[in-house]
Amino acid sequence: MRFLLAALAFCFSCGLLADSVVLDTPQGALIGETTGPGDSVSVFKGIPFAAPPTGNRRWQPPADPSNWGGELVATAFGPNCMQEPYAENSFFYRPARLTSEDCLYLNVWTAEEANAELPVMVWIHGGALTRGSGATATYDGTNLAQKGVVLVTINYRLGVFGYFAHPELIDESGNNAAGNYGVLDQIKALQWVQSNIAAFGGDPDNVTIFGESAGSWSVNLLAASPLAKGLFHKAIGESGARLDPRMTLGQAASQGASLGESLNANSLQALRAVPALDLHNAAVETRFRTDGIVDGWVIPDQPFNLFSEGKQNKVPALIGYNAEEGTTLGALSRIPENDDVHISRAREIYGDLADEYLQLYPASDLRKSTLDGYRDGGFGWNSLTWVRMTANVDEDAYLYFFSHRPPGPMQDELGAYHAAEIAYAFDNTHTLRNPATAEDRQIADIMSDYWVNFARTGNPNGTGLPQWQPYTRADPNYVELNVTARPDSDLTPGAWDLFDKVMQQRRQR
Repeated sequence: MRFLLAALAFCFSCGLLADSVVLDTPQGALIGETTGPGDSVSVFKGIPFAAPPTGNRRWQPPADPSNWGGELVATAFGPNCMQEPYAENSFFYRPARLTSEDCLYLNVWTAEEANAELPVMVWIHGGALTRGSGATATYDGTNLAQKGVVLVTINYRLGVFGYFAHPELIDESGNNAAGNYGVLDQIKALQWVQSNIAAFGGDPDNVTIFGESAGSWSVNLLAASPLAKGLFHKAIGESGARLDPRMTLGQAASQGASLGESLNANSLQALRAVPALDLHNAAVETRFRTDGIVDGWVIPDQPFNLFSEGKQNKVPALIGYNAEEGTTLGALSRIPENDDVHISRAREIYGDLADEYLQLYPASDLRKSTLDGYRDGGFGWNSLTWVRMTANVDEDAYLYFFSHRPPGPMQDELGAYHAAEIAYAFDNTHTLRNPATAEDRQIADIMSDYWVNFARTGNPNGTGLPQWQPYTRADPNYVELNVTARPDSDLTPGAWDLFDKVMQQRRQR
């Protein structure tokens, strides 16, 4: 349990501040700090959930962490996993943090005593599986903890450290598999939750995983992985899934061998001896493809096949995407200069489906057609397919469409851009780039209530909230999240039908 008074007394001998808090856990005692109104929330940062994946542990499944003697000071985030920071001119640029190959740490926010049996929400960050961490200010769990959950954010290995396969790795694995070390880190963090979260007031039998972009890809892959079975009980996916064709083990191992050749490291032993920064830089220079890998073990088959056959981990799901996903992802630069270019590009990409594409995305509005086509062909199709496949196995599925435009001078240009919804889901509108309005705070309160209610019961509805009906094939319900929540039905049916045909063609190649 938490001992705030003990910490206050102890501070005379150890220099703890008055807002320190001590918590006994199965790993050992943690010294955290309190935050929020009235110091109502305790936060513990930088908790190791796995042994450092360094040396011979590079490209191994995560090992158990060591317990510590005495108390572990848990008041600072652990380092980010190795990554290339966003360029300063990127919309997603953030000031750089320390990066390290030793990065498997997590963070917990809680407002309760031990064994309170609160729902647990585990956030998996985005960043294309190449960037990000659980330390981002937007992911601060204080406000969600005040709404009645235990909030966990995690790190996981990224890029070449998290998604690298090699013939020798396959041979040494014992599972004839390699490459999904980032996914295995996420599974290890969920195993840590099962063993430890009760000490923070959480219920290990009521765990919701949620994430955005690559974090949502990860939620989708965890739902597909038999190794994650029983480790979570609900799933929230924001703007992403991996139901389009994924990289095979053979493709990934070939890529890994080629990277080794570029480094003159022609054995696994030599590759493990390459300094982390040199390895990272080589991966960036060679445009190493980072992706979940169909390895036959962590991901036993193409996720689309697993979901189609009802072999996924069957849990309720809340899934959706944003109205203008592409404005911050390069889609604005793809707007063609004239109608002819738009039409010829459609015929080149979509072939015999081009006429159907042009009916939905006509040349009469090049900006809207480009942005909507970009959104629907990736985020939209994946989200709608995930929701449908969840409903197909008789699990409750809820679909949302986020169209609220964050404030600022670029509001009309960017719209409801990729990742715009995160600050609202966390009720952290103070982290928006521009000062929040009353409308921002209203939708953040509604949206975070929906997320917390879903984590609590598997149903987002609650007192005072617009009624959100589950999605079914017969009644394809969704809510549009803007200033408030507006229930509606049948989101972009023509787009889903088109891109379902497109994806079927890609699967047959």
